[in-house]
Amino acid sequence: MSDEQAQQQRSRRKVRVGVVVSDAMDKTVFVRIDRKIRHPHYKKTVARGSKLAAHDENNEAHVGDTVRVMETRPLSRTKRWRIVEIVERAK
Repeated sequence: MSDEQAQQQRSRRKVRVGVVVSDAMDKTVFVRIDRKIRHPHYKKTVARGSKLAAHDENNEAHVGDTVRVMETRPLSRTKRWRIVEIVERAK
């Protein structure tokens, strides 16, 4: 497979931005992904979210950091995401 084909394969992976809510484990962080949806019946905007377990190879991310995560192969029972970059450090 050429480099261009590999890059296209990689670009189809999902990418999300979220906030680290837990860094208690070794090489793993939990990232909260927040989104706003419109309620189908009441038409009110409602905040929804999910928590993802993400791989952090060098234990660089800490609670409160905003990070970009990318979908990857299964790394454990719960981990299917890895940290691509730390967008903003916690203040």
